[in-house]
Amino acid sequence: MVVPGAPSTASREPLAPGPDATCHMATAPLVSTNMRRGLTAVVLAHLGISIVHGWAHNGARVDLSPGAMLFVYVVILAGPLAGLVVMRWRASLGAALVAATMTGALLFGVVNHFVIAGSDHVAHVAAAWRPLFGLTAALLALTEAAAAAMALRYARARSWRAS
Repeated sequence: MVVPGAPSTASREPLAPGPDATCHMATAPLVSTNMRRGLTAVVLAHLGISIVHGWAHNGARVDLSPGAMLFVYVVILAGPLAGLVVMRWRASLGAALVAATMTGALLFGVVNHFVIAGSDHVAHVAAAWRPLFGLTAALLALTEAAAAAMALRYARARSWRAS
């Protein structure tokens, strides 16, 4: 029901389900400025943790192959930032880019830091650097999972809202 002068029902959630309540009423609170700010904060925190983790890599003399370095620079560092920039004009596309790159970063990090028994595994890093390396590897996994989930939710809510 439309009431003259009343706020649009698309911008508020119904108090109780009823005949006037539709699934479209819940989209505006899901796709809020706070959600975008939260995602931005997690992506920037991830960037900071990545920088510290890079210092631990250098200190522990854990070198990456050229292909792994390219993946780190393009997907793990630049990808989420590019997604945030794209979100300013194409919210769903930018959020999908953040979700995809953070998912790729999460898989790369978990496999290399916790699964494959190589020089990049947290248990095989030089003892003096192991605490910082392990802590930052865990924090990277946490922020990557959080950002991927938040970005996916944002992208889905935005694309659902647009339809």
